[in-house]
Amino acid sequence: MNKNVERLYNGLIKENPTFVLMLGMCPTLAVTSSAINGLGMGLSTTVVLVCSNLLISAFRKVIPNGVRMPAFIVIVASLVTMVQFIMNAYTPSLSESLGVYIPLIVVNCIILGRAESYASKNPVVPSIFDGIGMGLGFTFGLTCIGLIRELLGAGQIFGFQLLSLEWFTPITIFVMAPGAFLVLACLVAIMNIVRAKMEAKGKPLAAPSGCLSGDCASCGQSAMCTGRSLSKEGAATAAKNAADAPKTE
Repeated sequence: MNKNVERLYNGLIKENPTFVLMLGMCPTLAVTSSAINGLGMGLSTTVVLVCSNLLISAFRKVIPNGVRMPAFIVIVASLVTMVQFIMNAYTPSLSESLGVYIPLIVVNCIILGRAESYASKNPVVPSIFDGIGMGLGFTFGLTCIGLIRELLGAGQIFGFQLLSLEWFTPITIFVMAPGAFLVLACLVAIMNIVRAKMEAKGKPLAAPSGCLSGDCASCGQSAMCTGRSLSKEGAATAAKNAADAPKTE
């Protein structure tokens, strides 16, 4: 498989940030009361993710290792500010609906995770495709959750009344916080079934290696890792780091 296509496949199916890695749960549960909110949040994050991967990969040999995380945050914060200004100008209603969750993209663990585990170690083009794949996977997850919640909670899809209120009684719990957990749990279960069937058909889907699907060597907590990494290489690295860590009495 072409490396760039593999990055897209990785973000959408193999390591989907919403249904597999379970990253970015705060906006996933908070803004998906409607499909348009989920789509808007997902696309905003995708734009920031692609642009941040591009810049971080381009400057990866220039940014000193000791200040790489502050540098990543400055880059991401600048991009988020630009996206927020554009949304305020052209989609004010959507910007108002998403509220504080647009600025909080700065600390979204998907963006910082991909910057640290992939963009800072790989060339520009693969990093761009990695951002597109992860961003589309995140957008797909948020939009699916929003569609189901909006349909069951209001009988609507993207604001259009699909189910007549004469015979359909909206299940209001689905537009509330508990509904987000219920829908997310069902979709994660469906994703697990799909992955299991693909593996059964001879299309192995290796489990993500490391907490953010990166290598354990770049993880600041590897010395305290309890074996969460499911790959043999990651487990061996974690065991070595734990053995080498200084012991306290």
